[in-house]
Amino acid sequence: MYLDHKKHIHFIGIGGSGMFPLAQILHSKGYYLTGSDNNETDTLQMVREMGIPVTLGQKAENIRGADLIVHTAAIMDDNPELIAARASGVPTIERSVLLGEISAQYADAVCISGTHGKTTTTSMTVQILLDAGLDPTCVIGGKLPAIHGGGRAGRSETMVCEACEFVDTFLKLYPDIAVILNIDADHLDYFKTMENLIASFHKFASKATRLVIANGDDKNTLKALEGLDKPVVTFGYSAINDYYPTNIEHVDGVTLSFDLCRDSEVLTPLQLHIPGDHNILNAIAACIAAHEAGASWEQCARGLDAFHGAQRRFEVLGEYGGITVADDYGHHPTEITATLTAAKKLPFKRVWAVHQPFTYSRTAMLLDDFVKALSIADRVVLSEIMGSREKNTYHIYAKDLAERIPGCVWFPEFSQIAAYVVQNAQPGDLIITLGCGDVNKCAHMMANLLREKYGG
Repeated sequence: MYLDHKKHIHFIGIGGSGMFPLAQILHSKGYYLTGSDNNETDTLQMVREMGIPVTLGQKAENIRGADLIVHTAAIMDDNPELIAARASGVPTIERSVLLGEISAQYADAVCISGTHGKTTTTSMTVQILLDAGLDPTCVIGGKLPAIHGGGRAGRSETMVCEACEFVDTFLKLYPDIAVILNIDADHLDYFKTMENLIASFHKFASKATRLVIANGDDKNTLKALEGLDKPVVTFGYSAINDYYPTNIEHVDGVTLSFDLCRDSEVLTPLQLHIPGDHNILNAIAACIAAHEAGASWEQCARGLDAFHGAQRRFEVLGEYGGITVADDYGHHPTEITATLTAAKKLPFKRVWAVHQPFTYSRTAMLLDDFVKALSIADRVVLSEIMGSREKNTYHIYAKDLAERIPGCVWFPEFSQIAAYVVQNAQPGDLIITLGCGDVNKCAHMMANLLREKYGG
């Protein structure tokens, strides 16, 4: 194990959202940490406040004295610290490997996987365990208001973390409890086929030492469970599952109430304060996971009642002149469909979808699905595709998507999008940005323009 007999660990890119929670955990365990980053951020200031030396700017000498070096996947091969690290002979690992190493140190590692809903479900689970006083360690892919960030170091033997399938990252984890929320066509630039994707989820589930919690309504998840020699409990809408909801009621535009049942027995009534029927199953999965980690059903209900969403998950930024601005991380057609369907059920005059497509491969492979999903909105505005790690070998552009959506327009710059939407939005409208890139910047631009226009 990489952490064995190590004293000084150096983080290249310590200010990254995925790196800071790991630094928090290792710092709490007594390791001496150093770090570097290229840009000053609020996160770097929090790192310094923990007593961790941070160097701004990345230089070969920054790794001096370290006996383990960790870097993010975003660090390029020509980074001077990474070059020096590899030349030094000191063990050098990517952050996903370190996350796996840390998960192995906990007696109850709850690892939550699925194409959709990981951050929300992980956040719900952590909220429940926190409110129950069970002091979990956690690594979340978004920010949870209750912990003012995406991670924390607890004193218990329970760790809750997201298990991301991208490039088989989740296979580096050591889950005691493995959760599979769903399996949908995504990252096919890496997996190539659905069969390969399902096989990876099977491998992930096989790593569970105690229990697999799985969506029994999802056909792909059931395929992943075939031949699995592990204890499994299922959840879903249907009563053929071990856990299921009954008496679902929409209390108001956002709040849902339902009873959580097992074998015709009501375990607890639950209230959910985030929009979207799809979050019912996320909530059930979170309650099962939290219960297996030591929370009572009553504590599950209290914790869920205290949960009001994670950052960038239908996060309302404000209302200005009767126009509401929200931001959501949804970037896959299934997620966009769920978010826009939930938005359309709320009492808004019109729903504007401002979407930044992410990666050329996903946009090209799921083009028809994106057209169908985005068409749920009343008005659709697109930015150009954010290619991220890819080159545009697919010859796909935002205009190709826009041409197939009635009334859709697209602009190359966020400033152009913000100006257009603010000029045309009317009181009673909801504007929601959608995407996993940096489209949240556009949401804040629109909020600022509306604030200037209407005050507030």
